[in-house]
Amino acid sequence: MRASQKGQTMTFRRRFRLRIVALGACALALSPLSARGPATASPSGKPKPVQPAPAKPENIIFVLVDDLRFDAMGFLTPGLQTPNIDYLAKNGVYFPNAVVTSSLCSPSRATILTGQTARNHGVIDNNNSSEKGLIFFPAYLQQAGYQTGFFGKWHMGNDTDAPRPGFDKWVSFKGQGTYFPTDQLSPAQVAAGERQTLNVDGKVVKRTGYITDELTDYAMDWLEKGRDPSKPFFLYLSHKAVHSDPVPPDRYKTQYSNLQIKLPASMANTPENNRGKPIWVRNQRNSWHGADFPYHSDRKLAEQVRDIYRTLSPVDESLGRIMAYLKKARLDQNTMIVFYSDNGFLIGDHGLIDKRNAYEPSVRVPMIAYAPGLLPRGAVNPALVRNLDLAPTFLDVAHVAEPKQMEGKSWLALAEGKVKAADWKPGDFVYEYYWEWTFPQTPTTFAIERDRLKYIQYQGVWDTEELYDLSKDPDEMNNLIDDPAYFDRKLVLRHALFEQLANSRGQHVVPYTEKTSSGLVNRDVNGTRAADFPPQWYVQPNLPTKMNNLFPDTPAKAAADKAGRPYIPDRTTKR
Repeated sequence: MRASQKGQTMTFRRRFRLRIVALGACALALSPLSARGPATASPSGKPKPVQPAPAKPENIIFVLVDDLRFDAMGFLTPGLQTPNIDYLAKNGVYFPNAVVTSSLCSPSRATILTGQTARNHGVIDNNNSSEKGLIFFPAYLQQAGYQTGFFGKWHMGNDTDAPRPGFDKWVSFKGQGTYFPTDQLSPAQVAAGERQTLNVDGKVVKRTGYITDELTDYAMDWLEKGRDPSKPFFLYLSHKAVHSDPVPPDRYKTQYSNLQIKLPASMANTPENNRGKPIWVRNQRNSWHGADFPYHSDRKLAEQVRDIYRTLSPVDESLGRIMAYLKKARLDQNTMIVFYSDNGFLIGDHGLIDKRNAYEPSVRVPMIAYAPGLLPRGAVNPALVRNLDLAPTFLDVAHVAEPKQMEGKSWLALAEGKVKAADWKPGDFVYEYYWEWTFPQTPTTFAIERDRLKYIQYQGVWDTEELYDLSKDPDEMNNLIDDPAYFDRKLVLRHALFEQLANSRGQHVVPYTEKTSSGLVNRDVNGTRAADFPPQWYVQPNLPTKMNNLFPDTPAKAAADKAGRPYIPDRTTKR
């Protein structure tokens, strides 16, 4: 989130170098697409440039994990073993400030596939949003001669695992899927031979193994035997891991048993931590998505984190298999691998777990781009990049023009080093999350970040706004929403957020899907009770200022509030 976050970037650099290897400044390797051969002599004796041989098109492998926290990688978290992910970072470009414009599975995946925001693609929650009218970027790659394959979790639109347009090869499952073939089946069903299934090119196939391994097997089979080797390829490997509840395979069940898990300091339910936080945040801690009643269980959060790490280990193995194949097949020098997560994850931050909200651990995601010969090695790029920018980038790699409906921006030149991070101008980071009746703990949330200042507002709830200066307060502990020093900037961001949340038709709408039950509303009977309103909202009756907040915030109104007098705006002046 963070084009200018120098201090935090230096911290990442130190960790990166200490955890992997001391890295000197890397000179940018020439891209195969722009390399030029040596000059030769012409009959006249003058140098005659040699025309380069046509470069091979860059293959692309996109590895998407589910719910992986931004720092859940070995080179950032001591004791975490992810050698293949670390290898990508050591030999590629690590983006510490990658973010998602909606921190929820289905909306984020739709943004990745369409290059559009949720307000425009219309996939707004994990229930039953439609995919009607959407164009997925692999269709453009197909038109450019690429072979395309999808393997794994789709989880958007209708609850169907049917093949989608844009893919030559298709292996998927319905909804969230399961880690093992017999999960969610009764003993009688298992005894009768029933198993969870995959949709393989339109055919129902019984599952046989652990989901990460099984998806990797299908992907490897397509790479090795199922595709046309004369064509470039795009492989989309979309893991279920490490979605909650994370379940590792037997070989990793005891991994990290002695690893000390450091939970966030903001997890503690203290007046200091709660100061300035919205009511919904304080109430959520005793809920399905709260640190005190996580998933309506009494399981220790540290053990949940260990299982996340254990479930990540097969993903790291999967990457190792893919990279070994690329090297053996001599494809490693013209294949880009992008490692990414569909959203971030909180592990007790502010008393919360899961994602959805606009806080940093929710919107920040791990991101590495690795492409020998195209991208520099061991680079840490502090620029803000979004899930919105992935589709335009993949098309750029394939030399396909960005379609007009896409809203993102290719970061290829940024990753190559041709554009400096300071010159990368993707615009404001705008965030949107729409309330889900199934998980009603988190309200509709809108946020905007500009120059490291983040403003957050909520729709349809009686609660406070939030404003954080991330350059001074990266953990979002000091809500500046009523700080006079930030008054003018608050007004600017509040208005900019409204303007930029208009959809492609100029509308400001809050979509929703049909409610069919109460949702997961329970609270721990022995847990914390409902939170109180902010103390500054409790006032005496009949104050002269009682009507002031019907009018837009202005310096004149702020002066009237301070003086304790009524405010009536001058109708002849603009806001």
